[in-house]
Amino acid sequence: MAMENLWAPWRMEFIRGLGGKPGDCFICEAAASREDHANLVVRRGRTALCMLNRYPYNNGHLLISPFRHEGKIESLSQEEIAEILSMTVESKKALDRLMCPSGYNIGVNLGRAAGAGLEEHFHMHVVPRWSGDTNFVTTVGSVKVIPQALEELWGMLYEEWKKEPPC
Repeated sequence: MAMENLWAPWRMEFIRGLGGKPGDCFICEAAASREDHANLVVRRGRTALCMLNRYPYNNGHLLISPFRHEGKIESLSQEEIAEILSMTVESKKALDRLMCPSGYNIGVNLGRAAGAGLEEHFHMHVVPRWSGDTNFVTTVGSVKVIPQALEELWGMLYEEWKKEPPC
């Protein structure tokens, strides 16, 4: 059987950015910017934001984090914690309406050993799941196929949340 190539040129940006410059934080950059579409921010609250993960585990993968650059969950304010949790619930509702997933992985990776790619800025993951979304390509080829463009999903979520009052 001949080896086939699966092209994923967007991954190169991720690979090149793994080292990053000291002080770089894509969440802080998104929070400080008003270019929500370019930064994939779909919702802003008083203390937190919700954005699409540029390198998703699955279609619809969202990150919810405080505006403030803080990595320790115990150092978040009660207002930040409440808004992050509220945005998590609202994210699930919006994804339910738009994508009808069969389930979710919702959680936090605290520390490098737990899988945190960005330890310095706390963020919650909301990952929609469907029965069969892990298939032979993932199992055999160590490749995850994301079937929808981020820009298309950003537009759908942005419009969906305009219908709902902010968290």
